Amino acid sequence: MSDDRRLPSWRPGPTRDALLGFLDQVTTVPVDRRVACFDNDGTLWCERPTYVQLDFFLDVLGQAVARDAEVAKRTEFAALLSGDREEIDALGLPRIAMALAGLCAGISPEVFTAMVRDFLDRARHQVLDRPIRATTYQPMLELLDELRALDFTISVVTGGGTEFVRALSEDLYGVPPERVVGTLLDYDVVDPDGSPSLVRSTRLFGKVNEGAAKVGNIATQLGRRPILGVGNSAGDRQMLAWADAGEAPTLALLVDHDDAEREFAYAGKAETLAESEPITEVALRGGWTVVSMARDWATVFPPLD
Repeated sequence: MSDDRRLPSWRPGPTRDALLGFLDQVTTVPVDRRVACFDNDGTLWCERPTYVQLDFFLDVLGQAVARDAEVAKRTEFAALLSGDREEIDALGLPRIAMALAGLCAGISPEVFTAMVRDFLDRARHQVLDRPIRATTYQPMLELLDELRALDFTISVVTGGGTEFVRALSEDLYGVPPERVVGTLLDYDVVDPDGSPSLVRSTRLFGKVNEGAAKVGNIATQLGRRPILGVGNSAGDRQMLAWADAGEAPTLALLVDHDDAEREFAYAGKAETLAESEPITEVALRGGWTVVSMARDWATVFPPLD
């Protein structure tokens, strides 16, 4: 396929050239080494003004409050429902996340998956005025297609909940659930009569999947080192650096959200890690390929039906 037909939503320039050059080089790489790891939020779909997973749990919270108004009095939920940013920040993301996770404690993974898919089928983005499922990035969908044509093993490596992303990864990205590496919640095994079943707990299984944890979890859960790492925040730094430092050809690709007109303009920061310098500066110093959403993407989102 000629270059002018590949990656049609990527504007001509150094970034597209770097991507096409990498895709051409990997044809000489054994198929078992063709591994790509993509962050999810802010890399494959929109993460502003709030994470989609948070929107989902707020939807679950709203349903819980409708059934029992007393739920709204819990400190974490009261802060969320009032939109008290100062109180939310004071409580901290880990406490808020665990409180929300508790809303789905005791349900089976199958029921949780159905809840996520139901939410995606009806939810709309609060600013972009399009369905949440249509806030995936068209240029990234095209890149995923090119990688599949080259027999890449593609994984989504996310700081979000593993089960949440597994519920949508195949439908939105063509990535099967078993190739999603994220923040894990433990399950309880219920086995009263010799017929075991699983229900969700509120216990983390390991660490939040940001920073170095992403590298460790790729190694332990996938067992293969990526030659392509794609992310957008400081939480992806180690994953991109690890991919880039492997046996060539390799590519570290960082998405810079600098397009306030078509999406949002902001610096990609980690949620649970301290940062010593902006991730864009890390990328420039490391020689990574930085994607300017404003300059490099002719189209941001897929067309609406």
